[in-house]
Amino acid sequence: MELILALDAGTSSVRTLAFDAGTQVLDSASRELTQYFPHPGWVEHDATQIADLAIATLREVASRALERGHRVAAVGITNQRETTVAFDRENGHVAHHALVWQDRRTAATCEQLEHDDKGSLVRETTGLVLDPYFSATKMRWLLDAGVLDAASAPSLCTIDTWLLWVLSGASDGGAYLTEPSNASRTMLMDLDTLDWSPAMTSLFEVPNAALADIRPSTTNFATISAEVVPELAGVPVTGILGDQQAALFGQACFESGVVKATYGTGAFILANAGDTSPGSVDGLLTSVAWDLGAFGPATYCLEGSAFVAGAAVQWLRDELGFIDASSELEALANSVASSEGVAFVPAFTGLGSPFWRSDARGSISGLSHSSRRAHVARALLESLAFQVRAITDAFQSGGVALRELRADGGAAAMDSLLQLQATISRLDVVRSRSLEATARGAACVAGLEIGVWHSLEELGELWEYDARFTPLDPLLVDAGYEAWLRACDRS
Repeated sequence: MELILALDAGTSSVRTLAFDAGTQVLDSASRELTQYFPHPGWVEHDATQIADLAIATLREVASRALERGHRVAAVGITNQRETTVAFDRENGHVAHHALVWQDRRTAATCEQLEHDDKGSLVRETTGLVLDPYFSATKMRWLLDAGVLDAASAPSLCTIDTWLLWVLSGASDGGAYLTEPSNASRTMLMDLDTLDWSPAMTSLFEVPNAALADIRPSTTNFATISAEVVPELAGVPVTGILGDQQAALFGQACFESGVVKATYGTGAFILANAGDTSPGSVDGLLTSVAWDLGAFGPATYCLEGSAFVAGAAVQWLRDELGFIDASSELEALANSVASSEGVAFVPAFTGLGSPFWRSDARGSISGLSHSSRRAHVARALLESLAFQVRAITDAFQSGGVALRELRADGGAAAMDSLLQLQATISRLDVVRSRSLEATARGAACVAGLEIGVWHSLEELGELWEYDARFTPLDPLLVDAGYEAWLRACDRS
C-alpha cells in the first residue's frame, strides 16, 4: 500500500501519522513536548527537542510501515505557526530556546509601534495586528538579545523551516524554505505578493538573509536524508501548511464561507475567504490559507484565535489537580446543571480575537461557599465555547455569512462542548469523523503534489462527519455569555 506520512509538530506534542489513499489513519506515534515558562508571560520550547521528537516519531511509523510491506510515497509537514527559532545554518547551533506563539515578552514593543502609528501599515500589508503573537517582534527580540552575533549564517524561521532543514540534511545541504501559510503569520510577508515585504523587514529590522525562501505549499521541497531518517531515505517532502490552515484543508473547507473550529491548545476558527484577499475585518486576521501552485491561485482565510483552550484543561489537571486526566473534564463539568455564576476567563497569555488585549490575565470569578470543583470545570467548558462565540460574532459583524462550523481537535470529542457551541453561536456544528484534521490536511497537500489525489473535488468527497449538533433554546446561555463578557472586561 502507498502511504503519505504527516509530521504534525504542535504546541504540546510532536506526532507522525500514516494515511492511506482514502485519507484514513493507519498508524501514528506521538511524543509530548516540554514547555518552558522562564518568566510570567514567557513561553519557550527547545527546538532541538522538537527535531529529535520529529525524527523519533517518523522512524517509528516508517519502520512499522516497511515491516508491513507498505511504501511511503511522500511526507507532509504541519506545525505550530508563529513560534520562532534562531540558529546558525553553517553549524546547526541553536542560539536560544524557540519563542512560542503564546509568548508575550514583546508586548511593549508592539505597544510602542502602535503608539508610533505603525499599526495601520502592518494591517494593510500583512493582514495582522500588532501583537506579540506573531513572529516579527520575536525575531527582533532575539536579534536585540545578541544570540546570533557570532553566527556565520544567522537564521530566523518558523518550525516548518527548521524541521525541513533538519530532515533534509541540516548543515550538510539542508533546504532552508517556507511557504505562504506560515510566512503570512510572521508579520513580514506581503499578502498581495506572497513574498517578504521590504517595508516590514525594514520596520522590524529583520535581515532578509536570515529568512527562508518562500515556495508554494505544494512543492517538492526536499528529500529526507538517509543520515537523519534511514527508513525514509530519499522520500520527498511535498507539502507544508501551518497547523490551522492544514486543519481548514483537512476539513475540506474548499469553498468561500466554509468555517472550521479547531479546539487544541488554543481555539482557532478559520473561514475560507476565496482567492482574493478580503482586506481587514475588525477583530479578525487575514492570512494565506494555502498556495497550491499548479492546482490554482492562492486561497486566503479570515481567522479568529483564542490563545488558550485545551491548555486551560491541562492547567486544571496539572497545576490545580482538579482531574487526573484531561478526558475527565466533561464528566466533572456535567455533574452539575450549571456553573452557578462562576466565570472562567482563560487569559493566561492575554486575550486574542476579537479583543486583542495582551495585558489581560486569567481569572475565576463569581465564587461562593457552594462553589465546587465541578462548577469551575463547568465554567471552563463554557469559556471554551464563549471564546469561539466572540469570534463567530466578529465574522458575522464583518459580513461573513457562516453556514456551519466544522469542528476538530482533541476537545471536539466532548459532545457537551459542541452542543453548547451550536447553541450559543446559533450555528450547526459538525464534528469531523476524524479529529485528525490538521495531519490530514498536511497529508492531502503532500499527496496532491505527487498525484495520489488529483483535485480538491476528489478530496472533498473523501471527507466525512460523525455528528451534527443543532442550536437549542439560547435564552439562559445568552445570559451566561453576557456575564462572561463582563468577566473579560474585569480581566
